[in-house]
Amino acid sequence: MSIFLTEDDLVIVQGMTGSEGRRHTRRMLSAGTRVVAGVNPRKAGTTVAFDVEPLGPGAADVTAGTVEVPVYGTVAEARTATGAEVSVIFVPPAHVRGAVTEAVDAGMRLVVVITEGVPVADATWAIAYAAAHGTRVIGPNCPGIISPGRSNVGITPPDITGPGPVGLVSKSGTLTYQLMHELGDIGFTTCIGIGGDPVVGTTHIDALAAFEADEDTRLVVMIGEIGGDAEERAAAYIASSMTKPVVAYVAGFTAPEGRTMGHAGAIVSGSSGTAEAKKTALEAVGVRVGRTPSATAAIARDLLRELDGGSDVEE
Repeated sequence: MSIFLTEDDLVIVQGMTGSEGRRHTRRMLSAGTRVVAGVNPRKAGTTVAFDVEPLGPGAADVTAGTVEVPVYGTVAEARTATGAEVSVIFVPPAHVRGAVTEAVDAGMRLVVVITEGVPVADATWAIAYAAAHGTRVIGPNCPGIISPGRSNVGITPPDITGPGPVGLVSKSGTLTYQLMHELGDIGFTTCIGIGGDPVVGTTHIDALAAFEADEDTRLVVMIGEIGGDAEERAAAYIASSMTKPVVAYVAGFTAPEGRTMGHAGAIVSGSSGTAEAKKTALEAVGVRVGRTPSATAAIARDLLRELDGGSDVEE
C-alpha cells in the first residue's frame, strides 16, 4: 500500500505548458504516472506532445514514444472530462493562491504545490481554504510525493528506489532524495516532501498518522530542519499515537543564529528552533536521531533487522 497517492490516481497539471511544467510532466509520464490533462486558459483545446521513455520501477506499462496530453481552460473542465482527483501546480508564485482555489472548487482530492516563493499570506489563505473544503495540500515549495513503483507527482526522481517497507516524510527535497538513495535497496511505501516554508499544507504529523495506519509501512524516517516547532510537535504525537518505529534526522546542527538556511522557515531565533533542541525532544520520546543522513539510514537498517528478529533485511 501507500499513503495519499496510488497507481489508480489520475493527475492533471496546472501550468503544464510552461517550461518547468513540460519538463516534469514528461518525467512523470515516463515514470508511469497517469497524467491525463493540463490546464491553461489561453491554450484550451490544444494538446501537448511528450516524448517519453520508460523510467523507474513504475514504468512497466510505459511504451517509448509520443504521448499527447489535452489542455483544458479550467480545472473543472479537466476534471469533468477525465475524472482526475489529483492536481500538481507549476504556476508562478503570484498565481498559486488562485490555482489552489480553482482546484479546490473543482473538487480535487489532493493538490501538490511545487512552486517556491509563494507569499506566506497567500499560502496561509489557500491552505485554510483547502482544509475547509476537504482537500489535502502538499507544499508549497516541495518536491511532491512518490509512491515508488506506483505513481509520482512532482519533481522527485522516479528511478532512485522501488517499493518497500519504509515511509519517508521530509522538509527537504535534497535530503528526501539522499535518504531514498541510502535505503534504495530496501525501498519505500511513500516518500513525501512536505516543503520547508513557514506554512505548509501537509505536516509531519499528518504523514506520521497516515504511515501509522498503512499496513505496509513498518518504519518511518522523518527529516526535519531548524526553525519552528514542527519536530517538537511531531515528537509529542509520536509519544502519544505511534506504535511503529521512527528514525529522525534534523538538518542544521551548525547553523548560525538569525540566518535563514535555505528554506524560508529554516531560521534559529535564540534557543528556539535549534537542531539540538529538536534532537533532544525526539530522543526524549524514544526516537533515534542520526547526526548525518548516512547515520540515520544505518539506524533505520538496524531497526528493520530488529523487527525481523535479527535477520538481514538486505537478503
